[in-house]
Amino acid sequence: MAFYQHDSQLAAQAQTVLDQTWAKFPWLARNQLALTWLVYDPPFLTNTGGALTAAEFWKHPVRGFDYRGVEPIYPASVVKLFYLVASHEWLEKGMIQPSRELNRALQDMIVDSSNDATAYVVDVLTGTTGGPELPSAPFETWKVQRNIVNRYFQGLNWVELESINVNQKTWGDGPYGREDEFVGKNRENRNILTTDATARLLHSIVGGVAVTPGRSQAMMELTYRSLDPELLESDPENQVVGFIGGGLPVNAQVWSKAGWTSTVRHDAAYVELPGKHPYLLVVFTEGKQASISEEVIPFVSAKIAEAAPLNLAG
Repeated sequence: MAFYQHDSQLAAQAQTVLDQTWAKFPWLARNQLALTWLVYDPPFLTNTGGALTAAEFWKHPVRGFDYRGVEPIYPASVVKLFYLVASHEWLEKGMIQPSRELNRALQDMIVDSSNDATAYVVDVLTGTTGGPELPSAPFETWKVQRNIVNRYFQGLNWVELESINVNQKTWGDGPYGREDEFVGKNRENRNILTTDATARLLHSIVGGVAVTPGRSQAMMELTYRSLDPELLESDPENQVVGFIGGGLPVNAQVWSKAGWTSTVRHDAAYVELPGKHPYLLVVFTEGKQASISEEVIPFVSAKIAEAAPLNLAG
């Protein structure tokens, strides 16, 4: 059972958005898009600074809709959200020690989506490093260590995480040596996420129950995206233009983590709009044309924003 309740009203609205998307972008195949949309009804349980305990928070399922929400898809840099949560878990448990360098890497990994920073974070989390190929026995030990993040998330016993894989660094040119051998000749061991899995993780962060309330708040601060046009123009790697934030009015507030390569373009965001219920939206798109398009995800985002329920209470 999903952590959200499938809602017929949201399903009808989302289906309209999907139909509009395919009409607008007829080149986008039905299997090149996946989406999960959650809507928070009063009393709003998100962005509260951790006012609810984890036990109380998970008693309140939200309304939601998904299209191909359990489809395994290469997540690109969206996986960095998972490494962010794991880092805070390790820090909280004393498995790693805080340092200025780790703080710098976490910030660069999320704010700027730095792959170099992510490689450092993965090394810290797993106690592994890249380099030349290893002999068989040491490599087996290395692989066990590299899978420690997977073991942590599987230990949460969230059904949405059963099919994910989060054990690879993110790359510019690609892996070499033991990293290349680990990902596999056919990339069969690459990172894999679903929009549902991503939505649940982001849901836990904005709900203040990812690790601790204070750590959830620290994670939210890193994912906050300014929609100020001047700031966006000065930062070509802003993770807003061409993504969910790009379809929102400037008076919206958005917390997000985008990812893109030559074959995918994704975003996961929590959105607060004046006069609307807060909502969470995860959109994954696949294919070379989708990866270079800066229009598809903002179009979906704008239509979802229009469909979001009015907040009649305030």
